[in-house]
Amino acid sequence: MLTLLRVLFGFIIACLVAGVVTVAFIVTPGDLAALPAEAQAERLGNAGVLALLTATHSAIFSFPFALLAIGVAELWRLRSWLYYASVGVIIALGGFSAEYLNEVPGEPSILNNYALAAFLVAGVLGGLAYWLVAGRCAGRRRDSAPPPTEANGDEPVAQAT
Repeated sequence: MLTLLRVLFGFIIACLVAGVVTVAFIVTPGDLAALPAEAQAERLGNAGVLALLTATHSAIFSFPFALLAIGVAELWRLRSWLYYASVGVIIALGGFSAEYLNEVPGEPSILNNYALAAFLVAGVLGGLAYWLVAGRCAGRRRDSAPPPTEANGDEPVAQAT
Protein backbone atom coordinates (compact mmCIF):
# COMPACT_ATOMS: atom_id res chain seq x y z
CA MET A 1 0.00 0.00 0.00
CA LEU A 2 2.84 2.38 0.80
CA THR A 3 4.43 1.61 -2.56
CA LEU A 4 1.21 2.55 -4.34
CA LEU A 5 0.98 5.85 -2.44
CA ARG A 6 4.65 6.60 -3.14
CA VAL A 7 4.19 5.91 -6.86
CA LEU A 8 0.96 7.94 -7.06
CA PHE A 9 2.48 10.89 -5.22
CA GLY A 10 5.58 10.76 -7.42
CA PHE A 11 3.44 10.70 -10.57
CA ILE A 12 1.41 13.70 -9.40
CA ILE A 13 4.57 15.68 -8.59
CA ALA A 14 6.13 14.75 -11.95
CA CYS A 15 3.02 15.97 -13.80
CA LEU A 16 2.96 19.22 -11.81
CA VAL A 17 6.65 19.82 -12.60
CA ALA A 18 6.02 19.11 -16.29
CA GLY A 19 3.10 21.55 -16.25
CA VAL A 20 5.11 24.33 -14.60
CA VAL A 21 8.04 23.80 -16.98
CA THR A 22 5.78 23.89 -20.03
CA VAL A 23 4.11 27.10 -18.89
CA ALA A 24 7.53 28.63 -18.10
CA PHE A 25 8.27 28.35 -21.82
CA ILE A 26 5.18 30.49 -22.49
CA VAL A 27 5.22 32.91 -19.57
CA THR A 28 8.94 33.40 -19.14
CA PRO A 29 10.50 34.89 -16.02
CA GLY A 30 11.74 37.76 -18.21
CA ASP A 31 8.18 38.52 -19.29
CA LEU A 32 7.07 38.58 -15.67
CA ALA A 33 9.93 40.85 -14.63
CA ALA A 34 9.09 43.32 -17.41
CA LEU A 35 5.52 43.78 -16.17
CA PRO A 36 4.53 46.49 -13.69
CA ALA A 37 4.39 45.24 -10.07
CA GLU A 38 0.58 45.33 -9.91
CA ALA A 39 0.26 43.19 -13.06
CA GLN A 40 2.83 40.60 -12.01
CA ALA A 41 0.61 38.98 -9.37
CA GLU A 42 -2.30 38.58 -11.77
CA ARG A 43 -0.08 37.21 -14.54
CA LEU A 44 1.59 34.80 -12.12
CA GLY A 45 -1.82 33.62 -10.88
CA ASN A 46 -2.98 33.03 -14.45
CA ALA A 47 0.23 31.14 -15.17
CA GLY A 48 -0.38 28.98 -12.09
CA VAL A 49 -3.86 28.05 -13.29
CA LEU A 50 -2.48 27.31 -16.75
CA ALA A 51 0.25 25.13 -15.17
CA LEU A 52 -2.41 23.10 -13.31
CA LEU A 53 -4.39 22.62 -16.51
CA THR A 54 -1.24 21.63 -18.36
CA ALA A 55 -0.30 19.19 -15.59
CA THR A 56 -3.74 17.59 -15.87
CA HIS A 57 -3.31 17.24 -19.62
CA SER A 58 0.15 15.75 -19.11
CA ALA A 59 -1.22 13.28 -16.56
CA ILE A 60 -4.02 12.12 -18.85
CA PHE A 61 -1.66 11.55 -21.78
CA SER A 62 1.27 10.06 -19.90
CA PHE A 63 -0.57 7.79 -17.43
CA PRO A 64 -0.56 4.53 -19.43
CA PHE A 65 3.07 4.99 -20.52
CA ALA A 66 4.25 6.00 -17.06
CA LEU A 67 2.34 3.09 -15.51
CA LEU A 68 4.21 0.68 -17.75
CA ALA A 69 7.60 2.31 -17.09
CA ILE A 70 6.99 2.47 -13.34
CA GLY A 71 5.88 -1.16 -13.28
CA VAL A 72 9.08 -2.21 -15.03
CA ALA A 73 11.17 -0.07 -12.65
CA GLU A 74 9.48 -1.51 -9.56
CA LEU A 75 9.77 -5.07 -10.83
CA TRP A 76 13.43 -4.76 -11.83
CA ARG A 77 14.30 -2.37 -8.97
CA LEU A 78 15.57 0.30 -11.35
CA ARG A 79 16.64 3.27 -9.26
CA SER A 80 18.84 5.18 -11.70
CA TRP A 81 17.95 8.82 -12.36
CA LEU A 82 18.98 8.21 -15.95
CA TYR A 83 16.20 5.63 -16.43
CA TYR A 84 13.52 8.07 -15.24
CA ALA A 85 14.91 11.00 -17.23
CA SER A 86 15.01 8.80 -20.35
CA VAL A 87 11.45 7.60 -19.82
CA GLY A 88 10.40 11.24 -19.37
CA VAL A 89 12.02 12.15 -22.70
CA ILE A 90 10.38 9.20 -24.47
CA ILE A 91 6.94 10.11 -23.11
CA ALA A 92 7.52 13.77 -24.01
CA LEU A 93 8.49 12.83 -27.57
CA GLY A 94 5.32 10.75 -27.75
CA GLY A 95 3.31 13.80 -26.67
CA PHE A 96 5.07 16.02 -29.17
CA SER A 97 4.38 13.50 -31.94
CA ALA A 98 0.71 13.21 -30.93
CA GLU A 99 0.34 17.00 -31.08
CA TYR A 100 2.03 17.15 -34.47
CA LEU A 101 -0.02 14.29 -35.95
CA ASN A 102 -3.28 15.95 -34.82
CA GLU A 103 -2.56 19.30 -36.45
CA VAL A 104 -5.02 20.74 -38.94
CA PRO A 105 -3.42 21.25 -42.36
CA GLY A 106 -2.90 24.91 -43.15
CA GLU A 107 -2.80 25.98 -39.48
CA PRO A 108 0.40 26.97 -37.65
CA SER A 109 2.51 23.94 -36.78
CA ILE A 110 4.03 22.83 -33.51
CA LEU A 111 7.01 21.54 -35.47
CA ASN A 112 9.72 23.98 -34.34
CA ASN A 113 12.77 23.89 -32.12
CA TYR A 114 11.22 25.95 -29.31
CA ALA A 115 8.22 23.63 -28.89
CA LEU A 116 10.45 20.56 -29.11
CA ALA A 117 12.76 22.00 -26.45
CA ALA A 118 9.77 22.72 -24.20
CA PHE A 119 8.55 19.12 -24.49
CA LEU A 120 12.03 17.66 -23.92
CA VAL A 121 12.81 19.82 -20.90
CA ALA A 122 9.39 19.06 -19.39
CA GLY A 123 10.02 15.34 -19.94
CA VAL A 124 13.48 15.35 -18.40
CA LEU A 125 12.48 17.44 -15.38
CA GLY A 126 9.25 15.49 -14.90
CA GLY A 127 11.21 12.23 -14.96
CA LEU A 128 13.79 13.58 -12.52
CA ALA A 129 11.03 14.85 -10.22
CA TYR A 130 9.50 11.37 -10.18
CA TRP A 131 12.91 9.87 -9.43
CA LEU A 132 13.47 12.29 -6.53
CA VAL A 133 10.09 11.56 -4.96
CA ALA A 134 9.55 7.88 -5.72
CA GLY A 135 11.97 6.35 -8.20
CA ARG A 136 14.96 6.24 -5.88
CA CYS A 137 13.07 3.68 -3.79
CA ALA A 138 11.82 1.45 -6.62
CA GLY A 139 11.50 -2.15 -5.46
CA ARG A 140 13.00 -1.34 -2.08
CA ARG A 141 10.18 -2.88 -0.05
CA ARG A 142 11.11 -6.33 -1.27
CA ASP A 143 14.77 -5.66 -0.46
CA SER A 144 14.05 -4.82 3.17
CA ALA A 145 11.97 -7.92 3.93
CA PRO A 146 13.88 -10.27 6.23
CA PRO A 147 14.66 -13.69 4.80
CA PRO A 148 12.63 -16.53 6.31
CA THR A 149 14.43 -18.21 9.20
CA GLU A 150 13.56 -20.38 12.16
CA ALA A 151 14.02 -17.37 14.47
CA ASN A 152 10.98 -15.51 13.11
CA GLY A 153 8.72 -18.56 13.13
CA ASP A 154 9.04 -19.60 9.49
CA GLU A 155 10.26 -22.93 8.27
CA PRO A 156 13.96 -22.94 7.32
CA VAL A 157 14.61 -22.46 3.65
CA ALA A 158 16.56 -25.25 1.98
CA GLN A 159 19.63 -23.95 0.22
CA ALA A 160 20.44 -25.14 -3.26
CA THR A 161 23.84 -26.71 -3.64
